Amino acid sequence: MDKFLYKKSAGITALSASMTEFKYKKHAHQEYAIGVTLRGIQHYHIDGSLQLSHQNGVMFFNPEQVHDGMAHDKSGLDYVMLYIDPEMFLEGIGKKDLVRFPTPIVYDNSLGQRVLSLSQAILSEKDEALCSELFLSLSDRLVRTELSLNDKKDSVIIRKAKDMIHANLEHVLKLDEICIGLDLSKFQFIRLFKAHTGISPYQYFLNCKVERAKQLIEKNRDIYLAVAACGFFDLTHLNKHFKSVYGTTALEYISGGKRSE
Repeated sequence: MDKFLYKKSAGITALSASMTEFKYKKHAHQEYAIGVTLRGIQHYHIDGSLQLSHQNGVMFFNPEQVHDGMAHDKSGLDYVMLYIDPEMFLEGIGKKDLVRFPTPIVYDNSLGQRVLSLSQAILSEKDEALCSELFLSLSDRLVRTELSLNDKKDSVIIRKAKDMIHANLEHVLKLDEICIGLDLSKFQFIRLFKAHTGISPYQYFLNCKVERAKQLIEKNRDIYLAVAACGFFDLTHLNKHFKSVYGTTALEYISGGKRSE
């Protein structure tokens, strides 16, 4: 049985997931994501390579790093995940410039325990002050393990394309207009974007719409406002794409419900 529970505190979203049949489609998050495999094997592709996170594996996902995900076999999978806003994450580790994790999985019991402690505090709705302290404890451990390195910035063309996409999420994606602005043919742009990001411009566009909808739902607690503001046809359309990224519908998410990685 697939179950996804999301809670948020101190600016951090925690996920407790159990999955057997559910499979994540290719997607990426705007946040840093750090998780621990509790049972089974997490099977996913990232940066074009297959990763298998076994029990106690600590998983790292950089912002906008495209990945999918599923249980490796029929025995299923349990894991927790933390989603941390980049600005908050950088403040926590004492960095000013964007950093990235150079390796997708490590086996470090001390680090894993800090992830578990913070996720359990958020999921059990402990005081926000405690959650903030646990986040700093996790940040300190990350700095000591020297897992973060300076990130390579997007090329000027890809950054400009992303800005154009983000500025028009409530509309239909208009590749022709983007390509004119970049002085590229449509097929040149699609190939360049996918080679750089691992995802097509349309997939990126849909993913950004879902991320924007999630932010609006968390802020306003109004699903239909998110449907209108993000240009989805209706709630069914939003739920279809929301579930492919989070493992749960928008209604379940706003109710403290379900999601996955």
